[in-house]
Amino acid sequence: MKIALMMENSQAAKNAGVWGELQTVSKTSGDEVFNVGMSDENDHHLTYIHLGIMASLLLNSKAVDFVVSGCGTGQGAMMSLNIHPGVVCGYCIEPSDAFLFNQINNGNALALAFAKGYGWGAELNVRYIFEKAFTTGERGMGYPLERAAPQQQNASLLDDVKAAVVKENYLDTLKSIDQELVKTAVSGERFQACFFENCQDDEIASYVKSLLN
Repeated sequence: MKIALMMENSQAAKNAGVWGELQTVSKTSGDEVFNVGMSDENDHHLTYIHLGIMASLLLNSKAVDFVVSGCGTGQGAMMSLNIHPGVVCGYCIEPSDAFLFNQINNGNALALAFAKGYGWGAELNVRYIFEKAFTTGERGMGYPLERAAPQQQNASLLDDVKAAVVKENYLDTLKSIDQELVKTAVSGERFQACFFENCQDDEIASYVKSLLN
């Protein structure tokens, strides 16, 4: 699985630590990981609004399979990601959240709180969240197991409802956003490397190239 970590301006100073924990866990899970957001406070400026755009591009183009995002509380990032088609983002503040989201909701993104409650032992909490998110076997199996069937049905129905509500073509939704927002979202070198090297949708790739040109 390909996993992208993206962090915005308010918590960029914590990126090195969070990125290190994700890399540590990926050595066990065998996943390929990418650090595509802000790496420090001097990096190009991103807000949680930009994170939603970035996540939607990476997931809808199948450049990555999963996105780890966040902000101070995690709430803004979760709302920003969930606006977009093809993105199902859960809110995660401790390891059981990651496990239960994977098993019950089977989404493709998490939003973490990188300021609220982020104190002593925070790096351990982040590592354990990543372990529960990426090293606990097959996703979407349900919890408890006797509830698996209705949980899987409801997760599928929720996807159908979101697809029905968001009726526009994916690229049309992007083009209806302020294009300066989208251009800023795709301006990072590490984002571009991850996107262009792994993108599986030529039409989306052409759109991003047109913004950068």
